[in-house]
Amino acid sequence: MTPRRGSDDIRINPSILAADFVNMQAELARIAGADFVHVDVMDNHFVPNLTFGPQMVGRIQETSPVPLDVHLMIDAPDRWAPGYAELGAASVTFHLEAAAEPVTLARRLRAIGARAGVAIKPDTPAEGLYDVLDEFDQILVMTVEPGFGGQSFRAETMPKLRALADEARRRGSAVWLQVDGGISASTIDQAAEAGADTFVAGSAVFGADDPDAAIRALRAQAQRHAH
Repeated sequence: MTPRRGSDDIRINPSILAADFVNMQAELARIAGADFVHVDVMDNHFVPNLTFGPQMVGRIQETSPVPLDVHLMIDAPDRWAPGYAELGAASVTFHLEAAAEPVTLARRLRAIGARAGVAIKPDTPAEGLYDVLDEFDQILVMTVEPGFGGQSFRAETMPKLRALADEARRRGSAVWLQVDGGISASTIDQAAEAGADTFVAGSAVFGADDPDAAIRALRAQAQRHAH
Protein backbone atom coordinates (compact mmCIF):
# COMPACT_ATOMS: atom_id res chain seq x y z
CA MET A 1 0.00 0.00 0.00
CA THR A 2 1.57 3.26 -1.11
CA PRO A 3 1.08 6.04 1.47
CA ARG A 4 -1.10 8.94 0.42
CA ARG A 5 0.73 12.09 -0.56
CA GLY A 6 0.89 14.98 1.85
CA SER A 7 0.17 18.63 1.10
CA ASP A 8 3.80 19.29 0.19
CA ASP A 9 3.64 16.69 -2.58
CA ILE A 10 0.91 18.35 -4.66
CA ARG A 11 1.80 21.34 -6.80
CA ILE A 12 -0.45 23.75 -8.71
CA ASN A 13 1.31 25.68 -11.48
CA PRO A 14 -0.95 28.26 -13.16
CA SER A 15 -0.25 28.79 -16.85
CA ILE A 16 0.23 32.39 -17.89
CA LEU A 17 -1.19 31.53 -21.32
CA ALA A 18 -4.51 32.28 -19.62
CA ALA A 19 -3.32 35.54 -18.04
CA ASP A 20 -3.75 39.11 -19.23
CA PHE A 21 -0.43 39.71 -20.97
CA VAL A 22 -0.80 43.50 -20.83
CA ASN A 23 -0.97 43.40 -17.02
CA MET A 24 1.47 40.56 -16.41
CA GLN A 25 2.95 41.84 -13.16
CA ALA A 26 -0.50 42.28 -11.62
CA GLU A 27 -1.55 38.87 -12.91
CA LEU A 28 1.49 37.24 -11.33
CA ALA A 29 0.66 38.91 -8.01
CA ARG A 30 -2.77 37.25 -8.14
CA ILE A 31 -1.19 33.77 -7.99
CA ALA A 32 1.24 34.29 -5.13
CA GLY A 33 -0.13 31.12 -3.52
CA ALA A 34 0.93 28.94 -6.45
CA ASP A 35 3.87 26.56 -6.28
CA PHE A 36 5.30 27.65 -9.64
CA VAL A 37 4.13 29.76 -12.56
CA HIS A 38 4.02 27.78 -15.80
CA VAL A 39 5.53 29.68 -18.73
CA ASP A 40 4.89 28.24 -22.20
CA VAL A 41 7.56 29.11 -24.75
CA MET A 42 6.46 28.34 -28.32
CA ASP A 43 8.46 28.98 -31.48
CA ASN A 44 5.86 28.55 -34.26
CA HIS A 45 7.90 25.59 -35.54
CA PHE A 46 7.61 22.74 -33.05
CA VAL A 47 4.04 23.90 -32.44
CA PRO A 48 1.90 26.18 -34.63
CA ASN A 49 1.87 29.07 -32.19
CA LEU A 50 4.25 31.80 -31.03
CA THR A 51 4.48 33.11 -27.48
CA PHE A 52 7.49 34.28 -25.47
CA GLY A 53 11.23 34.29 -25.89
CA PRO A 54 14.09 34.72 -23.46
CA GLN A 55 13.62 38.47 -23.01
CA MET A 56 10.01 38.12 -21.84
CA VAL A 57 10.82 35.11 -19.67
CA GLY A 58 13.62 37.10 -18.08
CA ARG A 59 11.21 39.88 -17.16
CA ILE A 60 8.72 37.39 -15.74
CA GLN A 61 11.54 35.89 -13.70
CA GLU A 62 12.33 39.33 -12.29
CA THR A 63 8.73 40.09 -11.27
CA SER A 64 7.18 36.73 -10.36
CA PRO A 65 6.44 36.05 -6.66
CA VAL A 66 6.81 32.30 -7.29
CA PRO A 67 9.45 30.24 -9.16
CA LEU A 68 9.23 29.71 -12.92
CA ASP A 69 8.32 26.37 -14.48
CA VAL A 70 9.31 26.94 -18.12
CA HIS A 71 7.85 24.59 -20.74
CA LEU A 72 9.74 24.76 -24.02
CA MET A 73 7.62 23.80 -27.02
CA ILE A 74 10.46 24.56 -29.41
CA ASP A 75 12.78 22.97 -31.93
CA ALA A 76 16.45 22.48 -31.02
CA PRO A 77 16.06 22.56 -27.21
CA ASP A 78 19.59 21.15 -26.91
CA ARG A 79 20.75 24.56 -28.12
CA TRP A 80 18.20 26.86 -26.49
CA ALA A 81 17.07 25.28 -23.21
CA PRO A 82 20.22 26.04 -21.17
CA GLY A 83 19.68 29.76 -21.73
CA TYR A 84 16.39 29.59 -19.84
CA ALA A 85 18.08 27.86 -16.93
CA GLU A 86 20.70 30.61 -16.96
CA LEU A 87 17.91 33.21 -16.68
CA GLY A 88 17.10 31.70 -13.29
CA ALA A 89 14.09 29.52 -14.09
CA ALA A 90 13.61 26.99 -11.32
CA SER A 91 12.50 24.30 -13.75
CA VAL A 92 13.03 23.91 -17.49
CA THR A 93 11.08 21.27 -19.44
CA PHE A 94 11.84 20.38 -23.04
CA HIS A 95 10.07 17.96 -25.38
CA LEU A 96 11.39 14.46 -25.87
CA GLU A 97 10.22 14.64 -29.49
CA ALA A 98 12.47 17.65 -30.16
CA ALA A 99 15.65 16.85 -28.24
CA ALA A 100 18.64 15.21 -29.90
CA GLU A 101 20.26 14.12 -26.62
CA PRO A 102 17.64 14.35 -23.85
CA VAL A 103 19.71 12.86 -21.05
CA THR A 104 22.73 15.02 -21.88
CA LEU A 105 20.51 18.09 -21.99
CA ALA A 106 18.88 17.24 -18.65
CA ARG A 107 22.29 16.89 -17.04
CA ARG A 108 23.33 20.25 -18.43
CA LEU A 109 20.20 21.95 -17.07
CA ARG A 110 20.83 20.42 -13.66
CA ALA A 111 24.45 21.56 -13.75
CA ILE A 112 23.28 25.13 -14.31
CA GLY A 113 20.98 24.84 -11.31
CA ALA A 114 17.51 24.22 -12.75
CA ARG A 115 15.27 21.23 -12.33
CA ALA A 116 15.25 19.28 -15.59
CA GLY A 117 11.95 18.20 -17.07
CA VAL A 118 11.00 16.24 -20.17
CA ALA A 119 7.60 16.45 -21.85
CA ILE A 120 5.79 13.98 -24.08
CA LYS A 121 2.86 14.64 -26.40
CA PRO A 122 -0.41 12.70 -25.99
CA ASP A 123 0.53 10.14 -28.64
CA THR A 124 4.18 9.68 -27.60
CA PRO A 125 4.85 6.43 -25.69
CA ALA A 126 6.42 6.75 -22.26
CA GLU A 127 8.24 3.43 -22.14
CA GLY A 128 11.45 4.91 -23.53
CA LEU A 129 11.78 7.00 -20.36
CA TYR A 130 11.51 4.12 -17.89
CA ASP A 131 15.22 3.32 -17.76
CA VAL A 132 16.25 6.97 -17.37
CA LEU A 133 13.58 8.25 -14.95
CA ASP A 134 16.11 9.58 -12.48
CA GLU A 135 17.86 11.63 -15.14
CA PHE A 136 14.85 13.94 -14.91
CA ASP A 137 13.26 15.86 -12.07
CA GLN A 138 9.90 16.02 -13.81
CA ILE A 139 8.04 14.25 -16.60
CA LEU A 140 5.25 16.23 -18.22
CA VAL A 141 2.49 14.14 -19.76
CA MET A 142 0.60 16.43 -22.12
CA THR A 143 -3.14 15.91 -21.77
CA VAL A 144 -3.80 17.97 -24.91
CA GLU A 145 -1.83 18.43 -28.11
CA PRO A 146 0.69 21.18 -27.31
CA GLY A 147 0.35 24.58 -28.92
CA PHE A 148 -2.81 26.24 -27.65
CA GLY A 149 -4.52 26.84 -24.33
CA GLY A 150 -8.19 26.15 -23.72
CA GLN A 151 -8.29 22.65 -25.22
CA SER A 152 -10.30 19.78 -23.75
CA PHE A 153 -8.63 17.26 -21.47
CA ARG A 154 -7.80 13.96 -23.19
CA ALA A 155 -8.69 11.17 -20.77
CA GLU A 156 -7.05 8.58 -23.02
CA THR A 157 -3.65 9.82 -21.78
CA MET A 158 -4.37 8.57 -18.24
CA PRO A 159 -3.23 4.94 -18.75
CA LYS A 160 0.18 6.25 -19.86
CA LEU A 161 0.39 8.48 -16.79
CA ARG A 162 -0.66 5.60 -14.54
CA ALA A 163 1.99 3.33 -16.05
CA LEU A 164 4.65 6.02 -15.49
CA ALA A 165 3.55 6.44 -11.87
CA ASP A 166 3.65 2.69 -11.30
CA GLU A 167 7.11 2.45 -12.85
CA ALA A 168 8.40 5.37 -10.77
CA ARG A 169 7.12 3.72 -7.59
CA ARG A 170 8.61 0.38 -8.60
CA ARG A 171 12.01 1.97 -9.15
CA GLY A 172 11.83 4.20 -6.08
CA SER A 173 12.11 7.30 -8.27
CA ALA A 174 11.33 10.74 -6.87
CA VAL A 175 10.50 12.17 -10.32
CA TRP A 176 7.53 14.56 -10.36
CA LEU A 177 4.71 13.70 -12.75
CA GLN A 178 3.12 16.77 -14.28
CA VAL A 179 -0.01 17.11 -16.42
CA ASP A 180 -0.83 20.05 -18.67
CA GLY A 181 -3.97 20.61 -20.72
CA GLY A 182 -7.61 21.00 -19.77
CA ILE A 183 -6.90 20.70 -16.03
CA SER A 184 -9.80 22.03 -13.96
CA ALA A 185 -12.06 21.05 -11.07
CA SER A 186 -13.78 18.58 -13.38
CA THR A 187 -10.62 16.77 -14.54
CA ILE A 188 -8.00 17.08 -11.78
CA ASP A 189 -9.45 14.07 -9.91
CA GLN A 190 -8.69 11.76 -12.85
CA ALA A 191 -5.14 13.01 -13.18
CA ALA A 192 -4.43 12.77 -9.44
CA GLU A 193 -5.83 9.25 -9.28
CA ALA A 194 -3.62 8.26 -12.21
CA GLY A 195 -0.51 9.46 -10.37
CA ALA A 196 0.06 13.12 -11.25
CA ASP A 197 1.41 15.32 -8.47
CA THR A 198 2.03 18.56 -10.40
CA PHE A 199 -0.82 20.24 -12.24
CA VAL A 200 -0.77 23.02 -14.82
CA ALA A 201 -4.05 24.95 -14.86
CA GLY A 202 -4.77 27.99 -17.00
CA SER A 203 -8.30 29.36 -17.22
CA ALA A 204 -9.33 27.35 -14.14
CA VAL A 205 -7.08 29.70 -12.16
CA PHE A 206 -6.83 32.97 -14.07
CA GLY A 207 -10.51 32.82 -15.06
CA ALA A 208 -11.57 32.70 -11.41
CA ASP A 209 -12.60 35.80 -9.45
CA ASP A 210 -10.05 34.83 -6.80
CA PRO A 211 -7.16 32.94 -8.43
CA ASP A 212 -5.46 32.13 -5.12
CA ALA A 213 -8.69 30.60 -3.80
CA ALA A 214 -8.94 28.57 -7.01
CA ILE A 215 -5.37 27.34 -6.49
CA ARG A 216 -6.17 26.25 -2.92
CA ALA A 217 -9.33 24.47 -4.05
CA LEU A 218 -7.54 22.61 -6.84
CA ARG A 219 -4.72 21.61 -4.51
CA ALA A 220 -7.14 20.28 -1.91
CA GLN A 221 -9.08 18.39 -4.56
CA ALA A 222 -5.91 16.78 -5.92
CA GLN A 223 -4.80 15.81 -2.40
CA ARG A 224 -8.08 13.99 -1.81
CA HIS A 225 -7.57 11.87 -4.90
CA ALA A 226 -3.79 11.35 -4.81
CA HIS A 227 -2.25 8.00 -3.96
